Amino acid sequence: MPLLNSFGAIFLQSIYECCVDFSKFVLMSLPLTNHTLEKLEQLLLAMGFKVRYEKGNFKTGSCLLEHNKIIVVNKFSNLEGKIAALVMLVKQTNPDEHTLDEKQRQFFHSLQQTKLF
Repeated sequence: MPLLNSFGAIFLQSIYECCVDFSKFVLMSLPLTNHTLEKLEQLLLAMGFKVRYEKGNFKTGSCLLEHNKIIVVNKFSNLEGKIAALVMLVKQTNPDEHTLDEKQRQFFHSLQQTKLF
């Protein structure tokens, strides 16, 4: 994940360069609805991430800003792309499951079984 110093200069690569184009993935066994997107946002919030929707010419990704975990989602991505990006990011994390309630824990484990093609 890219790191920003106190002046905002990006070390490593920009979010645009380091992220995958999630619009090419197809989610299996996960409904592509606004409710699913909201559940993903709540899960990430419980895991300590802040999800922001910004407009611009970039791909959705996450970065560490001075020890704050922030996920920036492209506001102009379609619903499938937003969900696929957040699922991919959730699959890359290892949260402290004690911070999740039972439903969030079940949702997290179901996402770990979700296949992206």
